[in-house]
Formats: sequence, structure tokens, C-alpha cells
Amino acid sequence: MSDRLRPSSICSVAEEAAPLLERVRTTSPLTHCITNSVVTGFTANVLLAIGAAPAMVDIVDESGMFARVASGLLVNLGTPAPEQRAATHEAVAGAVAADTPWVLDPVAIGALPVRTALAHELVAQRPSAIRGNASEILALARMSAGGRGVDATDSPDAAAEAAASLAVRFGSVVAVSGEVDLLTDGERVIRIANGDVLLTRVTGGGCALGAVMAAFLGAARGTGVSALTAVASASLFYAVAAERAAQQAAGPGSFAVALLDALSSTTADHVAESARVESLLA
Repeated sequence: MSDRLRPSSICSVAEEAAPLLERVRTTSPLTHCITNSVVTGFTANVLLAIGAAPAMVDIVDESGMFARVASGLLVNLGTPAPEQRAATHEAVAGAVAADTPWVLDPVAIGALPVRTALAHELVAQRPSAIRGNASEILALARMSAGGRGVDATDSPDAAAEAAASLAVRFGSVVAVSGEVDLLTDGERVIRIANGDVLLTRVTGGGCALGAVMAAFLGAARGTGVSALTAVASASLFYAVAAERAAQQAAGPGSFAVALLDALSSTTADHVAESARVESLLA
């Protein structure tokens, strides 16, 4: 934990998370996911576990219509086949038209040309939030060639400048995943030190977080709660649930099951008791 960590910062972020967590569970935000084929089932189960309603609609002539009525949208570029790319453009256009908050997860961009070009096209549509590892964020900001596939070769702090630049340019909250997550809207920087390494041993551990962010953004819609607050609340809640799941797990397999249980049972009190957060002005 940083020496600059202020107890008031912990209380602020944890307290901000509490009403949003309750709102997710009471309103069951309809969360539209266009995500990769490797993680579709796990992502849907994560959303069900937190109390949201998943909808994995990635069909042309349906995705745009659905994005208009959804509470929130996730666009994940893990397996961007041609029809899914077309559905993605349609969904983002629908979300923008309806003011539906949406999250861009630019999976493995950098050296891979199709998804990299797609990510640059989509970010110009000003996503509510961008979630990725440090190498993906650097590539999206055109400051690096990317990482090793889906694996980061850079630290979140190395991507801090890129994250701030993207946040200011596109009006997005940028969340950089790592051992200590870094989130910024260009004015405020939040670092979350919660989480567990087992999240990196389960397919979909990071991708599902993007869906949780979309659900929290959907729950916050119309309440006056900022996008940064919604995304930070989602990140902190997810990370604390991962820590609780790891305490029960014998390895990656049991962790995946325990994570779903923990996402269902983690309360605002658990979040407040466990939060390790630093919040500073950029």
C-alpha cells in the first residue's frame, strides 16, 4: 500500500460502491455483451451472480436494436469474427444514439491488425469506459506495439500517461488492470490494490470484469453518479470478491466456482472492510 494512501480515500471509494452494488442487485440492469467466444458462458454467469441480467446479442440487425434498450453494453474484441465486427459497429451506434453507457475492452490489440484497427475505430465513438491491461492501453493510445497476445508486458503505472491521454481525448474512464489496478478520468486517479493472482489463471477473469463495469454503469445511469465512481465501484467489488474466493479455493478450477459464489455473497461491508485504495488528483 502506498505511503500516500489516505484513509478518507478508502472510505470514499468503498462508500461510493455500496449504493451502486445495492442498485445492481435491486434493478438487475440488462447488460448487453458482445464478447469473445472463449468467455461467453463465464461472463454471463458472472453477471447473473452479481444480480444483473446478461444478454449475449451479437447478431447483425439485432445488436443495434438491443443496445438501445439495454442498461449497459460491453464490447470485447477477443475473437472479432466478421459478423461480430459488423454487429459491434451496429451496437455501438445504437448505444450512442440511446445514450446507453458502454465499455470497450481492446483485447490483444497492438501487433494484430484486424482488432487493432477495429479498436481505433470504436474508441473514436467515445466509450463510457475503456478496460484493458497496460500493454493494450498503450497500444490504444498508439504509444506501443502491444503485449504478448492477451498478456501484458507493461505495468499499469507504465500506462498511466496513456490512460490519462485516452481519458481526456475521448471523455472515457480508463481502467488499467494489473497487480494494482489504475483508473482515471483524466482528473482523478484511483489505484486499487485488491484482487488475487488466481484471476489470471481462469479464462475470462479479466473479460468478465468489463461486463461488471457495464452493469454498474447501467445501474448508475440517470442517478447523477459519475462514470469514474461506477467503474471504480465495479472494480473494487470484483477485486474484493476475488480475494474472498481465493480463500476458499484449492486452485484455478475451484476458484472459478468460488468466484461466482463470492460475487453473489460479497456485501458492501465486505468491500469496506477489505478495500485497499488510493485516490488522488491527476
